Amino acid sequence: MRIATYNVEWMGNLFDDEGALLADDRWSGRRDVTRIQQIEALGIVFTALDADAVMIIEAPDGHRRRDGVAALETFAAWAGLRARTALMGFVNDTQQEIALLYDPDVLTARHDPVGDGAEVAPRFDGVFEIDLDIDSTLDQVRWSKPPLELSVETHAGLAFRMIGVHAKSKAPHGARGKAAIMRAAIANRRKQLAQCIWLRRRVEQHLEAGEPLIVLGDFNDGPGLDEYEKLFGRSGVEIVIGEGEQIQLYDPNAEMARERRIGVMPASARFWMDHEQRWMQTLLDYVMISPDLRRRARRWRIWHPFDDRQCYDRIELREALLLASDHFPVTLDLEAGP
Repeated sequence: MRIATYNVEWMGNLFDDEGALLADDRWSGRRDVTRIQQIEALGIVFTALDADAVMIIEAPDGHRRRDGVAALETFAAWAGLRARTALMGFVNDTQQEIALLYDPDVLTARHDPVGDGAEVAPRFDGVFEIDLDIDSTLDQVRWSKPPLELSVETHAGLAFRMIGVHAKSKAPHGARGKAAIMRAAIANRRKQLAQCIWLRRRVEQHLEAGEPLIVLGDFNDGPGLDEYEKLFGRSGVEIVIGEGEQIQLYDPNAEMARERRIGVMPASARFWMDHEQRWMQTLLDYVMISPDLRRRARRWRIWHPFDDRQCYDRIELREALLLASDHFPVTLDLEAGP
């Protein structure tokens, strides 16, 4: 069984309110990429993935005026994908949902949120209270994109929990001037870490209950990623994975980044920095698994157009990966039997 996470930049721009594809030459949300170019590129990438389940980050929005589930299922039908059934959890107002696209012939999935009070680990559509700035006052933290909590069972008999994540971006959007940018960056970092603490508490609940667990998505963070990590002592990814004597999740790419810090690193995203006139590559996307699933794990793979030899050699796929999104898919191949 293949499980993937894929952040598709502004995927919602490719559909109308009823979920029909806008396959035209107008600009998509991606720089210098038309909607038809992005749609066709996504068709190539999703077909190549041939995944049984894809956790889509920045999926088409779904609310009373927009049908994100219909949009994903329309895309799956157009591309001829096995993963053709879509599922969303708590919708948000950011135009970027978290959704699962899966093959109903291989597995069943249902939205199954849980919670345990504001002071421990509330439901992800609720409020988490934590002292972010050590002033003896509890701050209230919310998810702008609540994680998607799923109960999943394969037809071969494997039952597990899955949590799709899109953590707070640390970028100081809208800030002007060095001091304002620093204040915004630190405030965003605090919120991102608070979200990861909240998520880790939920992870611990599942691990303590002996439930197999997969946590995957875009964490906008990673070991050694920025200078503010020194200020706070750790990254959000390290918090979610677990530290010290805690039961730890596992992702080999996160492990490499945590141990190495310098030198060649895996990367799952590629952004153009206009002020420096160069590309920046970084590891933001992860597929973390509980210890009881490690014996089933066969291969993690980042579908990077230059770092992965098979992606690079297939020119059509290489170009599609570059057109489709600023992130690249991450997959895990897992034994799905009982």
